[in-house]
Amino acid sequence: MAPLPIQIDGLRKTYGDFVALDDVSLAIRPGEFLTLLGPSGSGKTTLLMALAGFTRPEAGTIRIGDRDVTRLAPNLRDIGIVFQNYALFPHMSVLENVEYPLRLRKLPRAEVRERAMAALARVKLDAFAARDIAALSGGQRQRVALARAIVYEPRVMLMDEPLSALDKNLREHMQFEIRRLHDDLGITTIYVTHDQREALTMSDRIAVMNAGRIQQIDAPQTIYHRPDSGFVAAFMGEANILTGRDCSGLGGQVIAPGASLMVRAESFHLDPTACGPDGLRLDGTVSGKAFRGENWLVHLALASGQEVMLSIPSSRATGCESLMPGQPLSAYVPGAHVHPLGAAAAGVAA
Repeated sequence: MAPLPIQIDGLRKTYGDFVALDDVSLAIRPGEFLTLLGPSGSGKTTLLMALAGFTRPEAGTIRIGDRDVTRLAPNLRDIGIVFQNYALFPHMSVLENVEYPLRLRKLPRAEVRERAMAALARVKLDAFAARDIAALSGGQRQRVALARAIVYEPRVMLMDEPLSALDKNLREHMQFEIRRLHDDLGITTIYVTHDQREALTMSDRIAVMNAGRIQQIDAPQTIYHRPDSGFVAAFMGEANILTGRDCSGLGGQVIAPGASLMVRAESFHLDPTACGPDGLRLDGTVSGKAFRGENWLVHLALASGQEVMLSIPSSRATGCESLMPGQPLSAYVPGAHVHPLGAAAAGVAA
């Protein structure tokens, strides 16, 4: 079956005086992997639960395909759901957990067994069918939850921070496994996380949320390199928001004093020859440094009082080890890595 589009229009949900969703509208393409990303309390999980049917909005509509499902029961929405805590039945075997949704639909026993084993094979757990849930690792339990969600072939998949309980290495491995499964099945997927790197790794598009609203929705590269606002820039990684007063142009470039500029920490160089005539220069003093393996993180205090983060890759970090607090230091960034924010940046090359 073909994947379904989702159309959300004017969704609003409040809890007392707290506005969890504030006139949220969003179009999700058929077969897309869309991530809802934001800090705690931003509305991302509330939006996912409204899509699932567990939360009823006070205003707005949700359409999955050509059906208005705003007030439809969860079991009638043709969606698969993977929760943060897996929600597996500990008294059932791996196979029985995956069979459960099909047994609820009263399918023939032979078909239930065949489809459940096929779902387990997709997540590479068919050899574990007879195991108890308690005997599985965290990553294996997550795979069982995925198999159970896909076993009845839904056309929409919802995932609520499914990897947050896993350690870093396993989490990164499972990111690729979930994306592979999405690509294989062609399911429209909406994924909730507060982890920026996870969202960048997995998504076709990212919707950044804050205070119940979508702040920006774009491809991962656009969200990261060309954010629409200071909030999105800061939330998506080590971003420095500078004013033109803190910068001087290389090659005679004129910077408007009121310009607001975003520069990622990893875009800085300590060698001006690497930046070209359209780059920027920052002058300050070292206020701290830390070795992080693949890079050195250097804090540069500017005359204005602002601190700027420089993330210098170890491969070009000659001299970072000997930097001392209070030492004068100049940092440089190519013009292509300077992103103007807002109308105040008009006329600044990016």
